[in-house]
Amino acid sequence: MLFYLAAPVLIVIPLSFSSGLYLSFPPPGFSLQWYGRFFADPAWTGAAWLSIWVGLTVTVLAVLLGTPAAFALVRGRFRGARLINGFVLTPVIVPGIIVAIGVYFFYARIGLVGSPLGLILAHTCLAVPFVVINVSATLYGFDERLEHAAMSLGATPAATFREITLPLIRPGILAGAVFAFITSFDELLVALFVSGSSAVTLPRRMWDQIRFNIEPTIAAVSTLLIALTTLLLLSTEMLRRRSVRLREG
Repeated sequence: MLFYLAAPVLIVIPLSFSSGLYLSFPPPGFSLQWYGRFFADPAWTGAAWLSIWVGLTVTVLAVLLGTPAAFALVRGRFRGARLINGFVLTPVIVPGIIVAIGVYFFYARIGLVGSPLGLILAHTCLAVPFVVINVSATLYGFDERLEHAAMSLGATPAATFREITLPLIRPGILAGAVFAFITSFDELLVALFVSGSSAVTLPRRMWDQIRFNIEPTIAAVSTLLIALTTLLLLSTEMLRRRSVRLREG
């Protein structure tokens, strides 16, 4: 079943090295021309740099917002905590097309359609839940007695957080940051509605390209995205294992 699901993705990789002028499988020959065309085309590279810049900005904002939210939801004792937690996770639960339509109509009223700022704000809303989920999971496995011991020995709350809490939850924060970046970098639906013609991200550029042109450049871009996403997911797994070792040690 896993092979069946992965096969269409794996077929894209040999297509990216095709010497043909159109997408065809099996490829008629081997060539790197489509990778060269991607890096030589300002439309492709501009979209890639915009996606990277937006993704990094979204990652920083999502970590700054999601980490305190996770602390409040896990350690806070107040009414409505579950309701707030459900509200924070809404962008993950609600179908993406509904989110995209709502964001578009809101942005159309305030003039943010076609603005990189609009993409950043929308993608941050989509990315914050992943930071909250990862940091919350780390906090649930955190032994608070370590903090109590540090403060009983004279450490201030700030010093306790810096020297005890942060090092132990850092893998969860970094894992949340990785998922936040992937969420922004690969997001298409919201970008289709709000990017306009002046803030075209890489997924939006790929969508436009496959609608009007079927040359193998799209396969080369897809292969690069597969490699990047795989690398980021492997790093997330390494962070998860490190977090487990820190909690058990």
